[in-house]
Amino acid sequence: MVVEKAGSSPSKPVGGRYPQLQEPRGHVKKSKKQVCDGFTVKAMMKNTVVRGPPLAGAFKERPTKPTTFRRFYERGDFPIALEHDTKGNKIAWKIEIEKLDYQLFLPLFFDGLCEMSFPCEFFARRGIHDMLEHGGNKILPVIPELIIPIKNALSLRNRQVICITLKVLQHLVVSADMVGEALVPYYRQILPVLNIFKNMNVNLGDGIDYSQQKRENIGDLIQETLEAFELCGGKNAFVNIKYMIPTYQSCISK
Repeated sequence: MVVEKAGSSPSKPVGGRYPQLQEPRGHVKKSKKQVCDGFTVKAMMKNTVVRGPPLAGAFKERPTKPTTFRRFYERGDFPIALEHDTKGNKIAWKIEIEKLDYQLFLPLFFDGLCEMSFPCEFFARRGIHDMLEHGGNKILPVIPELIIPIKNALSLRNRQVICITLKVLQHLVVSADMVGEALVPYYRQILPVLNIFKNMNVNLGDGIDYSQQKRENIGDLIQETLEAFELCGGKNAFVNIKYMIPTYQSCISK
């Protein structure tokens, strides 16, 4: 019988290899999660994250295009000039506004609602209010030609342009008799964008919303515009507004 001497090295295992230590199960590497589209075979597998739907872009601003108003202004075809006053800038008309050809000039000025740079945006918007104030009976025959410029301005989905266009629409419906009723057949072109932004109100809690003083809150302006449409649009106005904007409540029945 062979006795192992004290202090001698331990016997070498068979094969010349020491047994490897196994790692605990808790340290096993986790597989990475994969992202895939919905309603696919991979979406039913484990460790899979389903990718959400893409944004529809309903509130995304659209790019602007060169307007006819800018081309006429750069050629000097408008009888207008910029006049500085103590109250600010205003338009100096070279001829009387009542003598203007509204069939030609009013659609061109409405086309300038898409402008967002000075001086074109100032001349277009200030010129519209001046012509609506002095137009009288000349405004009603031009209504069909104003719909496309109004639709183009609202379709930009620019907050500033929408606010300016809404103020112009409020002035338009009260500018002359029967204008509000003449706009009723065109609600399907005007109201879809208003339906998108109708509930876009600024909620600051206890803060002060200074946009209310400047009338730049889109939600409030849309509500005011719809109420003006209903009041000036006759008996069929509410039905047509309700068809395009189901959440609208009549201001007359209140």
